[in-house]
Amino acid sequence: MALRQCAIYGKGGIGKSTTTQNLVAALAEMGKKVMIVGCDPKADSTRLILHAKAQNSIMQMAADAGSVEDLELEDVLKVGYGDVKCVESGGPEPGVGCAGRGVITAINFLEEEGAYTDDLDFVFYDVLGDVVCGGFAMPIRENKAQEIYIVCSGEMMAMYAANNIAKGIVKYANSGSVRLAGLICNSRQTAREDELIMELAKQMGTTMIHFVPRDNVVQRAEIRRMTVIEYEPTAKQADEYRALAQKIFHNKNLVIPTPITMDQLEDLLMNFGIMEAEDESVIGKKAIEA
Repeated sequence: MALRQCAIYGKGGIGKSTTTQNLVAALAEMGKKVMIVGCDPKADSTRLILHAKAQNSIMQMAADAGSVEDLELEDVLKVGYGDVKCVESGGPEPGVGCAGRGVITAINFLEEEGAYTDDLDFVFYDVLGDVVCGGFAMPIRENKAQEIYIVCSGEMMAMYAANNIAKGIVKYANSGSVRLAGLICNSRQTAREDELIMELAKQMGTTMIHFVPRDNVVQRAEIRRMTVIEYEPTAKQADEYRALAQKIFHNKNLVIPTPITMDQLEDLLMNFGIMEAEDESVIGKKAIEA
């Protein structure tokens, strides 16, 4: 099969890195060859696969070595569970420079050093998704990733972020091949959450790929720096990630999304009882002022 490059976006704290790593572990279990490129300055996109606190990032190692040219591929690329290749882009020190630069530097380095080998089936970019700085848009903007999945929940700000990310996809979709491939609902156990995200997906012209229920086994596995697939392969939650992996593997529904307006998002939230009329200004007026 041809290499599929997928980017997983989503609001900070939504469980994006956890979802990505469990999904990748399930794909590896299916015999797929996968690489994860962590595009979040926290550099926590690979620790469950590597059983490590945090992988050394390209930006950190480049700073230590003098420049990125002084690095070798084996310095930055580690292999973990299921032979998954793991790389962290990292970012500058807080308050110094644009964190998105790390993403650009890392992807260029990986391409030049031959990390995208012929045997790879998937590359997953785990991207900080509520920052609209150019560096984080790079997997979309440079046609690095053709399939974008957005992790969200029934919480208002997670939906707001998902809609914003869809706007970013539209901006680059017409000039390139980037497409929205679906929403992944990582449950926060809000009221009628699956119905709400299915409706949001429908209005955005896409689908909810999978509803991942909340389960404490995810946290228990994380404490041991493992995915659920590895820590408790017979757990019901492991089967949820396997189902997600199967759906992504077979997914052909790649679209240019139709982001909704602020008013439409507020109407949707009110229809589902998430928001009262007097709350209307919370994401409407204030978000615009911000």
